[in-house]
Amino acid sequence: MQKIDLGNNQLKSAIIFMAIAYLFSFAIRMIWVWQMGDIEAFHWNGQLMINTNDGYYFGSASQKALEGLHQYNPRLPDWLSSGVIFFTVIFAKITPFSLDTIMLYMPSVISSLVVIPIILIGRLYGSAMFGFFAALIGSIAWSYYNRTMTGYYDTDMFSAMMPMFILYFLLGTLETERRHFMLLSSLTIMIYPFLYDSGLSLIYAMGLLYMGYMFLFHRDENFTYESTILIAIALMGIAVWVKFFLIIALYLLFSRTQFERSKLALAALAVVILFLYTGNVFHLVWAKFSTYFYRGVDESGGLKFYEVAQTVREAGRIPFETMANRIIGSSLGVILALAGYILLVIRHRGFILALPLIGIGIFSLWGGLRFTVYAVPVAAISVVYLFYFASRYMQTLSARIALVAILSAGIIYPNITHIKGYKVPTVFTTPEVAALDDLSKIGSEKDYIITWWDYGYPLWYYGKKNTLIDGGKHNHDNFIASEILLTPSQQEAARLSRIAIETYVSSDYKVVADTLFKNGEPDQIDVGSYLENLRYGDVALPAKTRDVYLYLPMRMLDILPTVKVFSNIDLETGAPLSQPFLYSTQRFRDSGNTIQFGNGIALLKNEGAVQIGSQKVPLGEFIKVGYNKQGKLLVNRQTITPMSRISVIYLESFQRFIILDNEYLSSTYIQMFVFENYDHALFEPVILTPQTKIYRVKI
Repeated sequence: MQKIDLGNNQLKSAIIFMAIAYLFSFAIRMIWVWQMGDIEAFHWNGQLMINTNDGYYFGSASQKALEGLHQYNPRLPDWLSSGVIFFTVIFAKITPFSLDTIMLYMPSVISSLVVIPIILIGRLYGSAMFGFFAALIGSIAWSYYNRTMTGYYDTDMFSAMMPMFILYFLLGTLETERRHFMLLSSLTIMIYPFLYDSGLSLIYAMGLLYMGYMFLFHRDENFTYESTILIAIALMGIAVWVKFFLIIALYLLFSRTQFERSKLALAALAVVILFLYTGNVFHLVWAKFSTYFYRGVDESGGLKFYEVAQTVREAGRIPFETMANRIIGSSLGVILALAGYILLVIRHRGFILALPLIGIGIFSLWGGLRFTVYAVPVAAISVVYLFYFASRYMQTLSARIALVAILSAGIIYPNITHIKGYKVPTVFTTPEVAALDDLSKIGSEKDYIITWWDYGYPLWYYGKKNTLIDGGKHNHDNFIASEILLTPSQQEAARLSRIAIETYVSSDYKVVADTLFKNGEPDQIDVGSYLENLRYGDVALPAKTRDVYLYLPMRMLDILPTVKVFSNIDLETGAPLSQPFLYSTQRFRDSGNTIQFGNGIALLKNEGAVQIGSQKVPLGEFIKVGYNKQGKLLVNRQTITPMSRISVIYLESFQRFIILDNEYLSSTYIQMFVFENYDHALFEPVILTPQTKIYRVKI
């Protein structure tokens, strides 16, 4: 193995480098805290709130373990089922910090550990200092930072950190053929699903690549088959405690007993086959990849529902520049990193084990943004290796170090620039959380909230209520929620809300849409007729067992067209039912006779018309909505052209315009949120604030 000559490689030096790199990574993640710390609207209970919706899933599960909350929520796991929840609960028990504080800072504490395997890989190849420069880049590069910053409380804190530990131990196993590396490789692979099961297919690929490499180049060595057996067991789809005892027992056996190579080879083959069978490897990998390639309608049953993947930004194709920026900060940087990776493999062929990590980063061009994070640390190692290689002509060691340091700083700079400008807000603001806190004191934990899935987890955490759909459960029931929120019939909205929740609970939490519509069954019902009957017919409602609420936040206005597509579909054919129009903006320019809204849309005051692209449409109503000093809603309607399909709403208190057609204007959300216009026989307002409207279903 060719060694890198770039300074001290002693363990003491490596530990010092780790400490410096870790502090650097953590300090960079404090930039967001420094930027947002003085914004009062981002605080709750004296603490800055988190900035990712999914974090409230793990936070709610931690509340369940620590405070006994959410006992009627069927979606929350046991605290021992997930590494994030497990460590959160442990930290809450052994430290003086509140749950909110732990959720805020835990991503920075955990994700910064990625510097350890990066530096150890550098040390393995002869220079901890080489690893140090790579760690400075890899710990804060664009994509890794975005998904592990302070407040990004999610499993992503383990996303690249754990694969890098696995890569280091696999490289150590391959390069040194020492059994303790073999053991550590197996144990880290074994615990990986507990920490980040989303990347399991990636670990499968690394494990299989290791086995193939060892058989190709070291087939005549007993160690090849011993390590293959342990790693294959670690990858098996069996109980973790069984894997643990098998790994420890076989490790001790291999350390004390010499077996015939032929018998070891047969045993290794049998264990690998068992791993492929129990792990359901090929199905898992295909299912994972096909999720990001297929974005049509779901035709798995008789009805055709709109697919969520069509609306998830992270699952969309991205241009090369975006991929490059997110992996290492610039297009030039990623080209240098790819060149460095090829050079690394040529000079240290064992580094081919990192191919799945760098490869899945390239796959992000088709699969979406989320895949870039895995490639960040490997790209950092690769680009610094290229710098090292370029420095080999320098006359002195200090000159070589200076060159690598300067070039590394050039890679770090655009990433720091990005971080300084990446001022993401908290998930909710203080007034929104205050409304949910008030809701938590009303009714029971058995109660349910109907809203869009984006808000499910925060509603659990702050509102102490359950939801029909949430950030991890957005299946065919998206149709149900969308229909309730955007139907023009409040009677349908109330009836469907009651039927949906009671059906969900009584059916042991089955998919409501499939249950109600008998999706795929011989007696599948006509959905259009069913909904029509809810609007106008006589319907026998199920017995009420709990309260149901509609949660209508101001922030839903930004995604209302996306919410609409899930119910604006003919479930028989998969085709859209109509082409509704809604455009909302706070960016406008009033030039006197015209208000420009952007995207080719304008209000032509003198003509009483709305310009939409090349089309002029008569203005139906101009509606001004605002609040007086006492907080009372005031609505001023001005009819311009009766029967026109386009109206304009001006939300004065928010300095926001909504340009919309009659289909949106008559919807549950617009009527009940914007105008507080509700059927008193069907709904009862429980919270009415400018940003949040919550109604209880009375029937």
